[in-house]
Amino acid sequence: MHTAWPETAMPVIESTKNITSALLNRDVTYTIYLPEGTTPQSLLLLNDGQDAEVLQLKATLEHQYERYGIDPLMVIAIHAGEERIQEYGVANKPDFKQRGSKAGLYSQFITEELLPAVYKETGFSSFKTTAYAGFSLGGLSALDIAWNHSEIFDKVGVFSGSFWWRSKDLTDGYTDADRIVHRLISESTGKPDLKFWLQTGTADEAADRNKNGIIDSIDDTVDFIKELEAKGYTRPADIQYLEMVGGEHNPATWAKAMPKFLCWAFAS
Repeated sequence: MHTAWPETAMPVIESTKNITSALLNRDVTYTIYLPEGTTPQSLLLLNDGQDAEVLQLKATLEHQYERYGIDPLMVIAIHAGEERIQEYGVANKPDFKQRGSKAGLYSQFITEELLPAVYKETGFSSFKTTAYAGFSLGGLSALDIAWNHSEIFDKVGVFSGSFWWRSKDLTDGYTDADRIVHRLISESTGKPDLKFWLQTGTADEAADRNKNGIIDSIDDTVDFIKELEAKGYTRPADIQYLEMVGGEHNPATWAKAMPKFLCWAFAS
């Protein structure tokens, strides 16, 4: 059921485009959301943009402009393709099933093909804040791309992130050290100038690898925060964590969390 937002003084214009990617060897669809009659001050890239309607993205943006006065945004919602499970992940570090094998190419596509094309098409290329966000495996992808391109991105939002992504099967001597993104952070020599917004739901899943009574999605996210803190990031200045009681692993939950992310990332 769609939430009935009040009418807004800043309507959002939605347009869907296509770009032919030489890197991914396919056409990529993306949807641009722009506030009507206003120059966008900030930019948000969003993975799994094909879910924007069920996320109520357009209505949520209009509501946030009307009620909370967030920055006018240009949102680029990138639609996933048939090879989503290969293009999303951690660049050059496939998981134990060799999923995520094209994550490096997808990262290049974002920085070398998509963003230059959008800048040229819209005429907007300078922003107060540039953020990247995604859901589940798309959240892992957004985190990886932002971490490796902090010269472009200032903030990253991860909704129910696939922080379980691992290099070894649970039945093959797995330990928590085999979680790929945790190792990415711990083994990085630098500390990118980034801020992080992370969300989980208490009903994200039922799995509990270590039988400690806490589902894996929460354990993995909390452990990821510990890796960030070990790098010198602090809460709440650099890290915000939202744990939604009853929140599930689906767009309905992420739609409820989206206003909080937008306020955190783009408060005027």
